[in-house]
Amino acid sequence: MIPPNKLFELEGGQRRRKLALCFGALERDIAGIAEKGSEYTFHSMSRLEYTKKLVSILCQDPQLPDQAKSELKNLMKEEPVDERRLCNCARNHLLAIIGTFPAEWDLVIAPHSGAEEGTVQKRDFYPGLYVYAEDIRSPFNLGSIFRTAEAMGVEKVFISPFCVDPNHQRAIRSGMGCIENLSWERLSLEELVAFASGAGTGSETDETKNQLPIFALETGGTPLDEFEFPKKGIVIIGSEELGISPAALQIANYGTATIPMKGIKSSLNVGVAFGILMQSWVSSLSR
Repeated sequence: MIPPNKLFELEGGQRRRKLALCFGALERDIAGIAEKGSEYTFHSMSRLEYTKKLVSILCQDPQLPDQAKSELKNLMKEEPVDERRLCNCARNHLLAIIGTFPAEWDLVIAPHSGAEEGTVQKRDFYPGLYVYAEDIRSPFNLGSIFRTAEAMGVEKVFISPFCVDPNHQRAIRSGMGCIENLSWERLSLEELVAFASGAGTGSETDETKNQLPIFALETGGTPLDEFEFPKKGIVIIGSEELGISPAALQIANYGTATIPMKGIKSSLNVGVAFGILMQSWVSSLSR
């Protein structure tokens, strides 16, 4: 966040970019999932007053279309003012001026059910459902994996020693607050096998005292609609470039699940593939 008077000291292009970042931070603060260090902290004015000041600055931008200016002014006149909608509208108009298309994780900010002041009090999940992310190098992809895992009820995420740090700023951004609210641990393949067999890492529950099946999401296996998903288990997903390592495939004692594809490339982003897999797994549990 930046004091409104400081924005006038910035040049046009720099001011627009800073405004866009401020509106994005405000959206997350309103939703209760502000990133650490970007919470609203100005005591001299309320958050709504601050938001209106930033929108007023934007309305003075000579490149802002009259229609957009009118829309923003009408939003500020509403009673009560929808802060989040006002921020989102202002940021999208700014990005249109800048010439930058917002990413999907910039636009969708999902507040957590059961949250109080941004902290989830109780998270619902399927006991015994785990994912092991092997060597995921893209922080955006890892954040997406956490977001899907949280949404679909995974109990815990395990990551390999060479995975990108989940606390990377881009991972946190694409994770939309899920990394902070989902248990995770970094394990080697040997430690993963120990966890599945019940030796664990000191954090296992009663559900993991018996051998947990381990299966892989990879090409060349059983199609999803034919795969017999376990009630509890660990799914391994591989790196963007190389897929699952031979060593990881060797410990997949429950087999391999495959997403049938018809395209020429027959290639899916790892986060998308994981989402498809999890939907099938969870659906099998409900049946």
